[in-house]
Amino acid sequence: MSDHDLVARADHGPVRTLTMTDPKRRNALSVEMRRELRDAVLAAMTDDEVRVLVLTGAEGFFCAGGDISTMSDDERLGIHRLQLIADLVEAIVAGPKPVIAAIEGGAYGAGLSLAAATDHVVAARDAKLCASFGGVGLATDAGLAWTLPRRIGQGRATEMILFGEVVDAEHAATIGLVERLAEPGEAVELARERAGLLARRSRPALAATKEIFAAGHTDLRQVLTAEARAQRALFAGSDFAEGVAAFREKRKPTFRD
Repeated sequence: MSDHDLVARADHGPVRTLTMTDPKRRNALSVEMRRELRDAVLAAMTDDEVRVLVLTGAEGFFCAGGDISTMSDDERLGIHRLQLIADLVEAIVAGPKPVIAAIEGGAYGAGLSLAAATDHVVAARDAKLCASFGGVGLATDAGLAWTLPRRIGQGRATEMILFGEVVDAEHAATIGLVERLAEPGEAVELARERAGLLARRSRPALAATKEIFAAGHTDLRQVLTAEARAQRALFAGSDFAEGVAAFREKRKPTFRD
């Protein structure tokens, strides 16, 4: 565990679980929570012992979104809050290591934004997801207007954001917002299992894939160029040599990079 008050850290081999721990506020994203979570994600992205991150919330709830009780019309504070969450989301999306969200209970507002920014979402079957910004007179933040359409398409994303309706995890899975469903109380366990699978894959290959996706290319030629650049670097790496050797020897590869 970490010594911080609002983000707990637990390592299971190469998988690091970061848990938002403010259950009295349903793990709402106060300024302090944003700062600690941003720092924890950035630290994990540069820790050679960590290969995959799992992001979750304490006591059966992922994240209720922004901490409304601490919001004010102070423009300077508002800008600071937005910059912290922007830095956090950018670290999740553009960081070299895969991030898996494990959702129990619910993911609302900026909590949904955090989940949508990750690479893989595991949710309990009874979890609820909601772009709840409009209910308090706000537009989206934390990158949701970019991440959500990429996950579920422009039309469905617009509907979720404009209407602010609660979506259950079963439906979220059918539209691509959630990749894996778990029984209630088992989302973190399943997320760690999925993380373990990724931890055995080539770290440089995963990082290159994330970089291509994060660039958000809309032009085919840009994608082809980015892919070719990544492949040239990977061809020269030891993981590719190991992968070829394992294929020829009909065994599973052991990637070490």
